[in-house]
Amino acid sequence: MTIRNNWTIAEIEALYNTPLLQLVLQAANVHQHYNNTAEVQVCTLLSIKTGGCSEDCAYCPQAARYNTGIDVQALMKKEDVLAYATKAKEAGSTRFCMGAAWREVRDNRDFDRVLDMVKGVNELGMEVCCTLGMLTETQAQKLADAGLYAYNHNLDTSSEHYNEIITTRTYHDRLETLQNVRKAGVSVCCGGIIGLGEKHADRIKMLHTLATMPTHPESVPINALVPVAGTPLAENTKVAIWDMVRMIATARILMPQAMVRLSAGRNDMTVAEQALCFLAGANSIFAGEKLLTTANPSFDADNAMFELLGLQPRAAFKRENEAANAPLVLA
Repeated sequence: MTIRNNWTIAEIEALYNTPLLQLVLQAANVHQHYNNTAEVQVCTLLSIKTGGCSEDCAYCPQAARYNTGIDVQALMKKEDVLAYATKAKEAGSTRFCMGAAWREVRDNRDFDRVLDMVKGVNELGMEVCCTLGMLTETQAQKLADAGLYAYNHNLDTSSEHYNEIITTRTYHDRLETLQNVRKAGVSVCCGGIIGLGEKHADRIKMLHTLATMPTHPESVPINALVPVAGTPLAENTKVAIWDMVRMIATARILMPQAMVRLSAGRNDMTVAEQALCFLAGANSIFAGEKLLTTANPSFDADNAMFELLGLQPRAAFKRENEAANAPLVLA
């Protein structure tokens, strides 16, 4: 099994359209070859600045132009963020992600405060991630210097369907931010959302964009739309579990070493449905009762599921620790 970055759309289409059980079996074999299938990374996502965003993302309740009942909240205090991160760590999370409802990062006191938060979470021994909108190369480097481990910036959908969902920034803007993150030496967390009214071809093209990057994203979140009243996509139908499984399995085969994240939409899944996603190659979840502003399973529910399925939380910085402890091979 080799890791490839030269997948064609035709190859991905054929893979995606494989009969589902055959696809899951193939993905499970790839997953077992490259990863410890008993390990699932537990992450916690906290909204450190909520609402009032100037973007028009059609799925997002935090856009200022939509009336969704979300109260605008200023940037949280560092001590409150660290207290939340400490509780998450005690509950089993090893990665802590901070999200701010900004279009882009601005070089101001709020960014300085976020840099201080990054340093604080890093000192707790957790992998620290941020999702703050668009970044310049200099801003990405400042985050890296503060100890940022990963940066999340999703593609959301295909480049062709993108303008149906967002008009306030371009697909190129997203790719440019990802390049800036990569240049700074920060790991990339990038995936998408299904259920946005896209076609299967759009899902395939989004996976193609991810799988043909010079370096695959270290983390690939697969989100199911959670329709929110007041947003343009409020009436979209719920994503079928089979579509989630198909996306996860295809992503696992295309990007064997990535952490494939079972992300938004998990609150509506049964344990059996989540188990099928893990079998298909998902090896990361977000834990905690909120996923930014939408509901998520509780830590207790997830702990019970882990015990039932024989899963264990993945340790923080595992890949780096394994590389540091690998035996030296002399030529």
